[in-house]
Amino acid sequence: MLKNDHWIKEQAETGMLKPFQPNLVRNLEPTSQKKPVLSFGCSSYGYDLRLSAKEFLIFRHVPGTIMNPKNFNPQNLEATKLQTDEYGDFFILPAHSYGLGVALEKMKVPSNITVICIGKSTYARLGIIVNTTPAEASWEGHLTLEFSNSSGADCRIYANEGICQLLFFEGDPCETTYSDRKGKYQNQPEKVTLAKI
Repeated sequence: MLKNDHWIKEQAETGMLKPFQPNLVRNLEPTSQKKPVLSFGCSSYGYDLRLSAKEFLIFRHVPGTIMNPKNFNPQNLEATKLQTDEYGDFFILPAHSYGLGVALEKMKVPSNITVICIGKSTYARLGIIVNTTPAEASWEGHLTLEFSNSSGADCRIYANEGICQLLFFEGDPCETTYSDRKGKYQNQPEKVTLAKI
């Protein structure tokens, strides 16, 4: 069953999402409408997660190297500078490139819930694909977020604003949670976590 805003708010009070925004924010100055943002916070059946300003890494080609999930080479990644102007804080994701960021909110998933992360419409219309794997039962930490720029133009990726939506699905109790099996991506900090085996 897909969980609603009442449930999300109740669970946030017990620490499921920190920091938690109980309402969907579309403008930092709602009365003047002078600071629109990509929406974040609790919606009807989900939560719009924010991108942290702490780190954004872009894959680059290193001649002679091949990406290997069993032996990941961090030299294939380079840090991207956080920039700021009148529109907000942002990173640049070059055309036809792939980047990694991290969620601002820390999650603590209940033991009977799996969380699916999907992209936001505004970014999808620019050719940005958010590819984030599920957060399983009892997973805890800051999600590492993956972005693909499929367009032919560089794109801004805004920090401290909505980047993707979380959907919470309740299932029958499982025999072994992610925490029970000591999953390799448990307790991720607010920093990009690289591929592990």
